[in-house]
Amino acid sequence: MGRIWSDENRFRMWLEVELAATATLAEAGLVPADAAHAIRQRARFDVARIHQIEAEVRHDVIAFTTSIAENVGPASRWFHYGLTSNDVVDTAQALQIRAASAIIAADLAQLAAILKQRALQFRGTPMIGRTHGIHAEPITFGLKLANWYSEVQRNIARFARAAEEMRVGKFSGAVGNSAHLGPELEARICARLGLQPAPVSSQVIQRDRHASYVATLAVVASTLDKIATEVRHLQRSEVREAEEFFSERQKGSSAMPHKRNPVTAEQISGLARVIRGNTQAALENVALWHERDISHSSVERIILPDSTILADYLLSKTAELVEKLMVYPERMLRNLNSTGGLVFSGQLLLDLVEHGVSREEAYRIVQRNAMRAWKEDLNFRDLIAGDPDISERIPPEVVDRAFDLNRQLKNVDGIIDRALQNA
Repeated sequence: MGRIWSDENRFRMWLEVELAATATLAEAGLVPADAAHAIRQRARFDVARIHQIEAEVRHDVIAFTTSIAENVGPASRWFHYGLTSNDVVDTAQALQIRAASAIIAADLAQLAAILKQRALQFRGTPMIGRTHGIHAEPITFGLKLANWYSEVQRNIARFARAAEEMRVGKFSGAVGNSAHLGPELEARICARLGLQPAPVSSQVIQRDRHASYVATLAVVASTLDKIATEVRHLQRSEVREAEEFFSERQKGSSAMPHKRNPVTAEQISGLARVIRGNTQAALENVALWHERDISHSSVERIILPDSTILADYLLSKTAELVEKLMVYPERMLRNLNSTGGLVFSGQLLLDLVEHGVSREEAYRIVQRNAMRAWKEDLNFRDLIAGDPDISERIPPEVVDRAFDLNRQLKNVDGIIDRALQNA
């Protein structure tokens, strides 16, 4: 990914765009065929020489074309014919983004495959579901993974749309009026490069496309942050239901030998913030003066490489995190049972209602026992068994069924299958 954004590759993409334009114009009879042949045969560049020229002329595209001209000779007068700087820069940038997007798309597919595999592996592993950080009702760890998988599938779809929006070039000139090369030639040059022509542009391809692309990367990063944050919570000492892989030679603290810290998950959460921050800069780039100013250019030299490189890195780290995640089903079940059945209070409430108790009265009865179990650290199910307000209204077998874990999880398999198949 880093090579895509190197100076060497950037100038190589510029040259690819220039050569595509020259070849197309030669086919149209606007550039002499022998000049186009000489340009293709002799066009070479040296990064150091381009930087040397740029230091004098303070214009990167002129430095590039001058460097090419030094190698091509007299035929170079037809090099860059009819073009303006951003015809080359924006179109070449589209080629770079296309290459970067292919890597990110593959990363997303890899993460989805790992999430699917682990969702199937733990589809029947019960654990407590938490809302506001507090025990709520039972779920399975596979259901949690299937939820992440489904979100990654949405990210795959929205990233494909954002990447496709960036697969455009432009050769419409200095203000977008195609005064020198007509729209037909623009379309032919773009087709040669595997791009679509922007239907309308100024001197630049409009930056709403770029803002959408970076924002989509930010959404992807936020999903990875979400997964990492959950792992961090599950790894807490008092929870310890799952933890990221910790090698035998790894150390967690310079002062405390017992420490096993979720450093990878924390790194994912931290770096996701950088991509989200880059989105603000991308949004600021949308509003340019008239048909073009240069305020977006310096920004994009940072945020496009950084965001795509980080997205690639974070997707790889998250895939490794999930694939190697150490899961402790026994601890999950122990935590689920740790409140003595409090997590079945909702089902007991419904069973009382089904047996003729008003919802308000049923809620009062169940909550009274729940609050006592909570405050006095008592077993909720034992309290229920000894409460005549309950035993006089529903038979013991109904109470037993209210605390049946399998009843709570009866639809989980179907939900997981739906999530995995909908992809």
